[in-house]
Amino acid sequence: MNLVLMGLPGAGKGTQAERIVENYDIPHISTGDMFRAAMKEGTELGLEAKSYIDKGELVPDEVTIGIVRERLSKDDCVKGFLLDGFPRTVAQADALETMLAELGRKIDYVINIDVDQSVLMERLTGRRICKDCGATYHLVFNPPAKEGVCDKCGGELYQRADDNSETVATRLEVNVKQTKPLLAFYEEKGYLRNVNGQQDINDVFEDVRKLLGGLSK
Repeated sequence: MNLVLMGLPGAGKGTQAERIVENYDIPHISTGDMFRAAMKEGTELGLEAKSYIDKGELVPDEVTIGIVRERLSKDDCVKGFLLDGFPRTVAQADALETMLAELGRKIDYVINIDVDQSVLMERLTGRRICKDCGATYHLVFNPPAKEGVCDKCGGELYQRADDNSETVATRLEVNVKQTKPLLAFYEEKGYLRNVNGQQDINDVFEDVRKLLGGLSK
């Protein structure tokens, strides 16, 4: 099964990706991991990507797409893959379609973990981290026994600067603008499947599992 996983920050993509990979024995391929692997291996495209990253610049589409092609051609992708963080634009999605066609493959589903922005705000702004041991809590979903104090070491809990309401709202807005055209592109192609991400984690995966059951041979 060849899958693309989408969802706004805080939607729970990471958790569902872990479960899909574990249950269906396909590699989880994230953009960051691909870049790091290509740079570590010293491939021509990896070194080219590094030259942009070192300057703090965005890696051009043609380099990113080339690295994706290298990764999808590896043996562990024979049974399928779970792409995460790519494509990010309609141009990249078009290029992915062409690339897969050349490899004699196609996308089965684009799974979008769908969560209301108001819920995402609550999820993302509620995180608290221990200054001493780095333990993570959530004011709603995983609160400490005593407010502001780490259960594990008694250290002080704090909110990261990028978890405050204003920053989170901006981040979500940017992501919505970026993903809207991509979701529309995949909906038109017939690949898009929305999964309700506001349920319990296990129920979300159960919906994903039912969806992927349709791919069983």
